[in-house]
Amino acid sequence: MQRPAAIRDVAHLEELLSEPSEAAIEALRGANGDVLVLGVAGKMGPTLARMARRAMDAAGGSHRVIGVSRFSSPHQQQALEACGVEAIRCDLLDESALARLPDAPNVIFMAGRKFGSSGNEPLTWAMNTHLPAMVCARYASSRIVAFSTGNVYGLTRHGHGGSREDHLPAPVGEYAMSCLGRERMFEYFSSAFDIPAAILRLNYATEMRYGVLVDLARRVWRHEPVDLTMGYFNTIWQGDANAMALAALGHAATPPLIVNIAGREEVSVRWVCTELARILDVEVTFTGREADDALLSNGSRGWSLLGAPRLDLAQLLSWTADWIRRGGEHLDKPTHFESRAGRF
Repeated sequence: MQRPAAIRDVAHLEELLSEPSEAAIEALRGANGDVLVLGVAGKMGPTLARMARRAMDAAGGSHRVIGVSRFSSPHQQQALEACGVEAIRCDLLDESALARLPDAPNVIFMAGRKFGSSGNEPLTWAMNTHLPAMVCARYASSRIVAFSTGNVYGLTRHGHGGSREDHLPAPVGEYAMSCLGRERMFEYFSSAFDIPAAILRLNYATEMRYGVLVDLARRVWRHEPVDLTMGYFNTIWQGDANAMALAALGHAATPPLIVNIAGREEVSVRWVCTELARILDVEVTFTGREADDALLSNGSRGWSLLGAPRLDLAQLLSWTADWIRRGGEHLDKPTHFESRAGRF
């Protein structure tokens, strides 16, 4: 993919985030029908849907890419439609509205709730466990790629490669428990209705407007002390996570494929902040000490099946620092990656 020295603006950023990989193009070539993205208006959804449109076009297909969301902002809907993605307003928890959505042989499930879970746990459980059951009933004849999270593993000792797909889940907090519940719903209905499915445990996607690297860069730039207690993390370019999700359409199976979507490194918070401070030409200070464990995932299975990450950490750090220095747009949605008690 293109590797410019810097990202000019949001339009340039979204162009890069939606550039399909060869694996994504091949998956859309074999999709044999429309692609429906449920929960498209989140942080990743718009660029994933746009990538699906570009991959479909590159594969020579004429099928539709359809994005579904409540669309709290009309701009979100208009921006998708301008890129050739059909946009449909829908409250997915409304069973009658869900029933009226168009049929599609390929469904990407991105709906869910994380931030704001503490204090409104019933809605979190409804979105993360009840809705998947509703979607499986509605799209029992489709194949489904469903986003999950590395939070289902719990904390693991750093330096040991991270949690693998065959490790037992150990979710901490109601958000992570509800996400494991989401996985169990897709596993159950995949077996009951013979639905080919793939479950993607993401940990963590980043771009210039949000992500762990952005959270840390903003703290460094503002001369705020950085807490080292959650001393390590994984991160992956959102464009690579998008591409791997689309590639997963070609690997949906019964029982579901479960695969981690994660970057190559166990990234040190201390090292990253020191490097960001060097690039930004500022001082950095730290508090606390690194714990022996962190939320870490091993992404090797995903790289072999769905395509290896195209962008490395050095490129992401360079782009992030430049974006922060120039005052680029920010979504103001911190990841709270440092939470060790699972409260979001």
